[in-house]
Amino acid sequence: MANPTPYRYVGSRAELRAVVAALAAEPRFALDTEFHRERTYRPQAALIQIAWPGDLVLIDPLAVDVEALAEVFASGALMVAHAAAQDLEVLEDCCGMAPPRIFDTQIAAGFLGLGTPALSALYESEIGWRPPKGDRLTDWLARPLKASQLDYAAGDVMHLLEIHDRLSGRLQQTGRSGWAEAEFELLLERNRARQKPEDAWTRLKEAKHLRRRDLPVVRQLAAWRERHAAKINHPVRHVLSDVAVVSIAQAAPRSVEQLAAVRGVSAGTARGRLGGAILGAVAEGLESKWSPPPRRATRSDMMDRLRPVVGLAATWVNQLARDHKIEPSLLATRADIEALIRGDAEARLTQGWRSEMAGEPLRRLMAGEAALAFDEGRIVLEERSGKPAD
Repeated sequence: MANPTPYRYVGSRAELRAVVAALAAEPRFALDTEFHRERTYRPQAALIQIAWPGDLVLIDPLAVDVEALAEVFASGALMVAHAAAQDLEVLEDCCGMAPPRIFDTQIAAGFLGLGTPALSALYESEIGWRPPKGDRLTDWLARPLKASQLDYAAGDVMHLLEIHDRLSGRLQQTGRSGWAEAEFELLLERNRARQKPEDAWTRLKEAKHLRRRDLPVVRQLAAWRERHAAKINHPVRHVLSDVAVVSIAQAAPRSVEQLAAVRGVSAGTARGRLGGAILGAVAEGLESKWSPPPRRATRSDMMDRLRPVVGLAATWVNQLARDHKIEPSLLATRADIEALIRGDAEARLTQGWRSEMAGEPLRRLMAGEAALAFDEGRIVLEERSGKPAD
């Protein structure tokens, strides 16, 4: 039986150098990665799939150093990928850099009224092709990889350039290429500016319940956990749970005995090498001159008071996005609407096409210059009459 997805398996330095040389003159290539990160801090690359006109390769990063791919990325060629955020992080880690230009087919689909489709769904709807089925939870680090795994991986990039041709053409026809390109650049910026260890505390859900005087401690402790996890390449939760980080910040222990009494901290952890490091982070937090940024009006006051307004505005924005055949989350999330209402200078709805399409109308709504009304089952924004209802 013929291989449904022809490809070359690359597992040596000489083979990889040949791939890099072949890609040197290519203006674009399709790329996908398979990786694991359940037991590590950094994503562990298990396979890198690259396709360009006339060729498709599956590169084994467990058999060959893939840093040479950085030469391809540095050339400025366009990387076409689907849901590329994690792929960019993988490439940054195993190749030392990620491509500076991308086209994300999932984002592009969102600007064309296709929602946020899985790649298999996009293949079927656009070119009527069903990629080989695969086990989503397969072990990509196992060697040798099965033929079914390789076929599945090759299928992820086999027709991706054709999808790029179709979607980019329609983006140009609809005048939305600029919108999509701005979103692609935002994706690259997020990858380049991965959150610093000092910002790790902002990702702790329970931190919002801490007293302001506890925040320097939780900030220092969360940063220490992030750095230690990166050093030993273990998930942060394996170093210290979120509950433990917040509980320690609240208790601010100064001794091993006090640390051992904190929720989420075992006696072994408190008395071991990590115990001293944790107490050191707590002490640094207590002595820190850092002060948390002034709190904006919180949900408990301003946003709770305006919850009905936000809900109604979100419903209108979702309808507006559907009317314009845009994935609603690309136009504005609920958080974006709240940021606009709060008056945040960096609010997405105050910038570019989002401001014109939704931000300015919402500003007029909040200023009392416009009103929302029902019209044949739809919510419409219209000029306010100023006349109260009878």
